[in-house]
Amino acid sequence: MIFSTLEHILTHISFSIVSIVITIHLIILLVDEIVGLYDSSEKGMIATFFCITGLLVTRWMYLGHLPLSDLYESLIFLSWSFSIIHMIPYFKKHKNHLSAITAPSAIFTQGFATSGLLTEMHQSAILVPALQSHWLMMHVSMMVLSYAALLCGSLLSLALLVITFRKFIRIFSKSNNNGLFYFGAIQYVNQRNNVLRNTSFISISSQNYYRYQLIQQLDRWSYRIISLGFILLTVGILSGAVWANEAWGSYWNWDPKETWAFITWTIFAIYLHIRTKKNFESVNSAIVASMGFLIIWICYFGVNLLGVGLHSYGSFTLTSN
Repeated sequence: MIFSTLEHILTHISFSIVSIVITIHLIILLVDEIVGLYDSSEKGMIATFFCITGLLVTRWMYLGHLPLSDLYESLIFLSWSFSIIHMIPYFKKHKNHLSAITAPSAIFTQGFATSGLLTEMHQSAILVPALQSHWLMMHVSMMVLSYAALLCGSLLSLALLVITFRKFIRIFSKSNNNGLFYFGAIQYVNQRNNVLRNTSFISISSQNYYRYQLIQQLDRWSYRIISLGFILLTVGILSGAVWANEAWGSYWNWDPKETWAFITWTIFAIYLHIRTKKNFESVNSAIVASMGFLIIWICYFGVNLLGVGLHSYGSFTLTSN
């Protein structure tokens, strides 16, 4: 009873703190950046991390095993993973806006986990035989951590695409308003080439320079986080194959979960391959990473809706009145 009450309290505290952090970020977007508010949002994510950590430890002590046996527990662990990813650049003293991605992701996953849809999973249950293994901690934790990293990296790539294409849309809309869409586009290209020939990089307007810097930062952080997620995903798949051989007698069974995990791995392998090219375009790799965002959710959440296959114990059923 005490563990259940403590878990309930920590869940609501962490959810409330993340909500405040998102509100602070909305204020920063609407108003000029305020250092005090920015620092408060950073400290809020740290407080969220400790609350969710306490929640997981409490449930671990109460159940007697690592809380990663069902969708509810994995969502809480996913929210915890988002807070970890946020704190990596914070402790390196690098100022960034990564919490604009991690904070909404944390509140979304934790909000869904604590919603009425997964009420039945909140209660403790005996582990199915397949999960009664020391590989539970290794395989599932690596997979969920990789999902968190890949989702954050994909969202950063989506932000890069929005900023990039917003610039071109603005250019084309201006040309269209003048009634010379085609010739306006040609004129813009000619003017841009002339500027590049006759002026130096320093003469670029401050607004364009800031946009260029932001795109470069998004691309750099996306690449770093996706690379980390890809390594974790590889480790998770390999450890899962070893576990599958012990539990089911085969390293690979083309189960729906395994198949989509392989598709996810392939998509981000293509992303990293594009990045190895000497003259790669950040937009091209960002498009692949954006596709990966959808694939991850199908692999992690969509397959659970089916409730079929060897991983069916991770599925859920909607509660009815």
